[in-house]
Amino acid sequence: MSADAGRPTYVDLHTHSTASDGTLAPEAVVDAAARCGLAALALTDHDSIDGVPAARAAGERLGIRIITGVELSAFQEEHEVHVLALHLTHLETLEKRLGELRASRYRRAEKIVDKLNALGIPLTLDEVLQQSNGGAVGRPHVARALIARGVVHDFRDAFMRYLGGNGSAFVAKERLSIEDAIAIAHEAGALAIWAHPGDGGRREKLEPLVAAGLDGVEVKHPSHSGEDVKRLQALTDFFGLVPSGGSDWHGASDGPRRLGIMNVPIEWLERQDEKLASLTSSPVAQ
Repeated sequence: MSADAGRPTYVDLHTHSTASDGTLAPEAVVDAAARCGLAALALTDHDSIDGVPAARAAGERLGIRIITGVELSAFQEEHEVHVLALHLTHLETLEKRLGELRASRYRRAEKIVDKLNALGIPLTLDEVLQQSNGGAVGRPHVARALIARGVVHDFRDAFMRYLGGNGSAFVAKERLSIEDAIAIAHEAGALAIWAHPGDGGRREKLEPLVAAGLDGVEVKHPSHSGEDVKRLQALTDFFGLVPSGGSDWHGASDGPRRLGIMNVPIEWLERQDEKLASLTSSPVAQ
């Protein structure tokens, strides 16, 4: 079904709020979506659905459909792969698993702070947690704490010197397999979408994910080249998956990751709705 004439025709299915590493509260993210004229918005914070109630309330007030989502970090062999779980319905089932993942994030932050201290930087875990403001803690919060202390100039400096893969305070994530991430999405009644696969989104990597139950691919993302988009769309069609897309917005007012910038058609969301309907009506799902 196509969008009706006169109603918004674009959606953004990948955004972040202060419930993880975004800079705006969930309701402010929805307010921004209204100003952009979006028909729907997916809130996909890292390992957290804490922002969902406020986002839903704002969506009802502003007439914007809110898709409940979460972004999970997983590994396919040695490669990190992100999975968007979109259209979550069994939130109680999901929350226990997310609590375990947030605890893993906390342990990682502790280890990073310990490494920074060993380098002579007197950063405290409390300073990092203040930056996360109760949300799921991650490296961007450590970077903000380092900036606030005057240790580094900006995010790039923080990740190049300390927090990136070659940084002197880098700590690897505790690993969640891609199969487990897909299973977590399905347990919560959601679709499992491969987030921003980029140049790595090729048939040899996608095929085992499809075998593990992957439902879709994030075709449109600010990090994707035009060639990436064409290839990912073709692969999505070939494997019978649903397309998705979004800005991966964290609150920036300029730059390549601005809310709604990817012009994701509402028809893609409707295809996801149809996929969900087919899954819930199938004999296996009942």
